Amino acid sequence: MSKSESNGKVEQTPSDSSSVTPARASWGRPIEFILACLGYAVGLGNVWRFPYLAYRNGGGAFLIPFFLMLVLIGLPLFFLELYVGQFTGVGPLQAFSAISPFFSGLGYCTLVVISIISIYYMIIVTWTLFYTIVSITGNLAWGSCENEFNSQFCYSGEYDQRCRENNTGAATDLTFYLRQCMSIGDICELTGFQRFDGKSCWNGTETIPWYTNVTRVLASQEYYNERVLGRGDATWESWGTIQWHLVGCLFLCWVVAFFCVIKGVQSAGKVVYFTALFPYVMLTTLLIRGVTLEGAYDGVMFYITPNWETLLDGRVWGDAASQIFYSFGVACGSLVTLASYNNFHNNCHFDAVFVSITNFLTSIYAGFAIFSVLGFQAQLMGVSVDDVAEQGPGLAFVAYPEALLQMPIPQFWSIMFFFMLFILGLGSQFAGIEAINTAIVDQWPHLRKNYWRVTAFTCFTCFILGIPMCFSGGVYLFTLLDWNTASWAVLLIGMAECVAVAWSYGISKVMKDLASMNMKFNKVLRFYWMGAWTVVGPAASVGILIFIFVDWKPPAYEDYVFPLFADLLGWAVGLSTLVLFPVGVGWALYHGYRGKELFTPTAAWKPAFKGLDAPRSDSIMTMDPTTEEGPYDNVGFIM
Repeated sequence: MSKSESNGKVEQTPSDSSSVTPARASWGRPIEFILACLGYAVGLGNVWRFPYLAYRNGGGAFLIPFFLMLVLIGLPLFFLELYVGQFTGVGPLQAFSAISPFFSGLGYCTLVVISIISIYYMIIVTWTLFYTIVSITGNLAWGSCENEFNSQFCYSGEYDQRCRENNTGAATDLTFYLRQCMSIGDICELTGFQRFDGKSCWNGTETIPWYTNVTRVLASQEYYNERVLGRGDATWESWGTIQWHLVGCLFLCWVVAFFCVIKGVQSAGKVVYFTALFPYVMLTTLLIRGVTLEGAYDGVMFYITPNWETLLDGRVWGDAASQIFYSFGVACGSLVTLASYNNFHNNCHFDAVFVSITNFLTSIYAGFAIFSVLGFQAQLMGVSVDDVAEQGPGLAFVAYPEALLQMPIPQFWSIMFFFMLFILGLGSQFAGIEAINTAIVDQWPHLRKNYWRVTAFTCFTCFILGIPMCFSGGVYLFTLLDWNTASWAVLLIGMAECVAVAWSYGISKVMKDLASMNMKFNKVLRFYWMGAWTVVGPAASVGILIFIFVDWKPPAYEDYVFPLFADLLGWAVGLSTLVLFPVGVGWALYHGYRGKELFTPTAAWKPAFKGLDAPRSDSIMTMDPTTEEGPYDNVGFIM
């Protein structure tokens, strides 16, 4: 390197500086990291999955197993990944390769998982963007039964309300059925029964609700399947046609994501102020409106009323554990990546506890906003809340939109709801994109000076790979990927992470590392963390895995059960996330690692301040990295 002397100091010439590998970036402020974790963890699962699981598994009683799974599995894994990333200052590929040659393939497993999830998760964001755009135009066509794709069984709450308003008050209680106003008596006779009263039929021995014997398909469901997805008669054997409106929205989503993370954590750190906090504003607005609607009380009580007997059902505990993995996003490498941009002495213990508790409370909070509106819809339809409650896309794109139509100014509330979902989904994507980018630039550090090109490559590649899910049958591929990636595969990776850190590396070394990062714990906390990482976490993962396989059902979408070859394809996708683990073991054996050496950290395993390519001048805090004393005392966090 050429040098020039000036005032006794060695200075780089301009030609030299261009050849120097740029220093690894870091978060501008500690709050940016917290918000990034919050935006990643608090996503669509909090809104459309947790409320349904809560009501299905005992209402308020479900909070007990859910909180226990949070304490036993979710929080420990969350903190574990933050520790690995912050201590090493590198992404999961380098971190797990350094912790032990035997686990060198573990980081690559997380990379495959987060890549697959990022591809199909953006499809959900695409749907929310489409609904947002439609809501802005003012044509809320999901409430109409007059579209060309609507069937004769189409049911619209808006149309049903018109029938009720035309009711004469005599024996002709009118409701909307077969795309016309019909009396309850006519419907009972049509199904072979007699009219009993305005709500039920007589089958000769007992009364039954009139709607239990008829087929009704919500207009919003037909709109979602036929207009948005363009599903039609598509099957796995006949994929259908490409839906260009979805391709366009998918492209826009990736363009927005690209500009948000164009400079890595430096740009994402500014965007997360909006993506992590604004959804709470919209959720609160929806909650205030929801609880003022008729029937809201019934919906909320349906959501929170405890059924203590469900605690004896193993399925309830399995659902609680699966929701923890689904919501927290652990075992995907994203948390390791986000934490790797922290200052070495950041109090990531506080961050883990804060984000985990906030995530837990957000799930409960969202349930009130959702079920208050579902109670309103159930009252309008004259059915139980149980008949309108769904999970996943069925809640976000069918049940809730139908209820929004019955509110005053439905266009405004539709924009609020779908834009909230869009922001939640987009915020969860940032960490995934960052994990992929970090894997690339950590492997080839010289690419850091052209980080935007790496981001463009990641976004464009994921966009191309997501196009097959924009076909008529694309929802089947989406379902298959989600069915086999974000379930048993992630559980195995999470268990391997616990074993790699707590057993291969050693739990006592972990506690010393945390102390060197200025995090001190009392005896209770030490016992909790050591027990959770060494025994409880791996054991619970095995238990959940057994539960999943015992209760395993072939992948399906609504009433369409996938053919055998599609099921086998799903298993292949799931196994593809794990195959690099044995490849890593084989690599270690090939390079001569044997016995104890196979499980010993390599020379690359070192504190972040010793492994940086250049002095970290952009650190969040100014602190001597050699000291083992610091300001963070976590004695108060008895979680």
